[in-house]
Amino acid sequence: MRSVVLLLLGVHLSYAGRHSLQYFYTGVSGDINFPEFTAVGLVDEGQFMYFDSNIMKAVPKTEWMRQNEGADYWDSQTQIASGNHPVFINNIQVVKERFNQSTGVHTFQFMVGCELVDDVTTGGYWQYGYDGEDLLSFDKNTLTNIAANPQAVTTKNKWDADRAQSENRKAYLENICIEWLRKYVSYGKNTLERKAAPEVSLLQKDSSSPVICHATGFYPSNIMMTWKKNQDDHNEDVEVISTLPNADGSFQKSISLSVKPEEWKNNPDIYRCVVQHVGGEKVVLLNEKNIKSNSASNNIIAIVVGCLVALAALALIIGLIVWWKKSNGYGKASTNDSDSENSGQPLPKA
Repeated sequence: MRSVVLLLLGVHLSYAGRHSLQYFYTGVSGDINFPEFTAVGLVDEGQFMYFDSNIMKAVPKTEWMRQNEGADYWDSQTQIASGNHPVFINNIQVVKERFNQSTGVHTFQFMVGCELVDDVTTGGYWQYGYDGEDLLSFDKNTLTNIAANPQAVTTKNKWDADRAQSENRKAYLENICIEWLRKYVSYGKNTLERKAAPEVSLLQKDSSSPVICHATGFYPSNIMMTWKKNQDDHNEDVEVISTLPNADGSFQKSISLSVKPEEWKNNPDIYRCVVQHVGGEKVVLLNEKNIKSNSASNNIIAIVVGCLVALAALALIIGLIVWWKKSNGYGKASTNDSDSENSGQPLPKA
């Protein structure tokens, strides 16, 4: 039976004119089936370039990058990423020694990014982490680094003494990053500024499982999903799952509701999933006819899993995004004491 989906009129989410550029670098040490080093570039949280130490080549991930940048650009990206590969592996060893670690899987991570809202710069961040936790941060206003733990103090002092490096970082965040963000947005304007409404479904594995409200296919990534009981927000027994990328560049997100089946089966339409997005706002009533059957929901879940498998190379990057959001986003530096410590400039060529 057809699901009853109500379209809310007159509700707007203002995300137009917001754009971001981010680079995530990850070095991995230990017995794990994952490239030793990866570099990923994102515009508006969608991947546009990728490099790893297995393929040893920077490659475009969007058609608008393929059409607008030629061999010279990709050669330069490959050289930058290839040069940072041994630096990151060395950094892991340095930090492992700082933490008195000799075995296990460990990650050394770098994030840098900037943002524009209505063509006005809103800030930037330069961050390093280790094993998913903050390590060092760069404050572009004071040109100093902030150590998140005692193990990072030695590197903080070293980086603080290098004024030229700090000035370069500040210039990158305030100028170079912004210039390239504007250029990339101009390349992919039709794609990056589109508004695709979410497709919303209610899924349930079995009668005793939580009901999942699943939104997919939407763009941009900003979305609000809530469960309501009658007309009030219902926050108890609710779990929000992070927004994830789909293989086609769109996004998906889910929010689950764990209540006794008889509570909503005996009170049809008392619960509803409300999805607000700039491309379209929808409400799906929680009743038996709107929940996908076991076979249908399994098919949808298989599609979702298939998308995630296709994005397997982003597994650690998704973890980085979680770390970035948890870190509140702005600031971090680097951590290596060797002469090969060039990770202060692990930037794509401008």
